Amino acid sequence: MPPKTIKVLFITGFGPIVRNQKSSRKLYVQDLGLSFKKEEGGYLHTEELEGVKTFALWPLSQAAQSCFGTDTWPPEIPIPQAWLEFDVEEVEAASKELEKQGYKLLVSARREPWGQVVTRLLSPEGLLIGVGYTPSMRDKRK
Repeated sequence: MPPKTIKVLFITGFGPIVRNQKSSRKLYVQDLGLSFKKEEGGYLHTEELEGVKTFALWPLSQAAQSCFGTDTWPPEIPIPQAWLEFDVEEVEAASKELEKQGYKLLVSARREPWGQVVTRLLSPEGLLIGVGYTPSMRDKRK
């Protein structure tokens, strides 16, 4: 039972801890096309993206199943410390562009049992990045 003195209202923010600013900036700014404000010391941030639709504690065995079809993460691939997913307009086009930019895709345009179509890769920081189409999270307005 959670403590009664703490009530989490929403996720304030999420982002990787960056070791190599150049390679991280390439993925998020150049390749994914995100716009950031730059602060002193190289801190990049944006408040222009919609909020997180899901916050989840994803077991490594399930992440491995999603990427490799097995419950075990391959020892030759660094184990991710977190996951971050972006819904995109065109999964296949985004997948081709990321591959063209030199990223190793762990899975490309895979249809998950819950209907999501997703491509997954590891970011320079070791995050499991997904770019996909999640029907249940799309705006249903006409």
